[in-house]
Amino acid sequence: MQTEEGKSLVIDRLDKQFSVASDVVQALSEVSLVARPGEFISIVGASGCGKSTLLRIVAGLETATAGEVRLGERPIRNPGLERGMVFQEARLLPWMTVWDNIAFGCRAETPNAERRELVEQHLELVGLKGFEKAYPHQLSGGMQQRVSIARALMNRPEVLLLDEPFGALDAMTRITMQQEVLRIWETERTTMILVTHDIDEAIYLGDRVVVMSSRPGTIRRVVPVPLPRPRDRSAYEFVQIRKEIYAEFFEDVQRPFAYAI
Repeated sequence: MQTEEGKSLVIDRLDKQFSVASDVVQALSEVSLVARPGEFISIVGASGCGKSTLLRIVAGLETATAGEVRLGERPIRNPGLERGMVFQEARLLPWMTVWDNIAFGCRAETPNAERRELVEQHLELVGLKGFEKAYPHQLSGGMQQRVSIARALMNRPEVLLLDEPFGALDAMTRITMQQEVLRIWETERTTMILVTHDIDEAIYLGDRVVVMSSRPGTIRRVVPVPLPRPRDRSAYEFVQIRKEIYAEFFEDVQRPFAYAI
């Protein structure tokens, strides 16, 4: 589904400072980025560079020290249903079934018949038909994240924010979930912004890869990924993009190490 009214997400000269004891820590500095409607953007950077802080500001869970985020013309200052968020941990309610966890993401005023239809649609979307009555502890990590994604999509958000959603998964499950998220994105065409430490993952999923500097976090470079999908991680063009991004991380290191991929 194309985002309503084709709204772009605009991050405009964003700064974020934290007070730690008697010191002020600059987490983000002059971050500007535009996510076009239906675009998939990956954000990579070293630990502590402010990637997750940036995502939390876009979600309305943190406030910026300066600058602003807009969806279309409307400034974002608080959480809202037009933005969904998926965290590294699935954060499901353990006493609720898969069905109830997904339904929990629905607007309170939604009529019961419509709610049931939406849950059915999203169970189908994330490939969990048949697991409606299961509880979170009965699911694998990947299945739990599918429930979390379904819940986040229940209100047809214009933007889905993914904060290291596969970080706790094993390698094979992680690849499977990457393919699942890509399938969901191709079906829904929701604007997606993914924060990840995995450069291959960023290239495999993203239309563009945003490389952030170490703290204070700034946008060091935006690397386009003009490769057709599905992408071959061993293809020459994929490897060349990987080298470009690695070079940004290791530009101060001797060249052989920067290209040892």
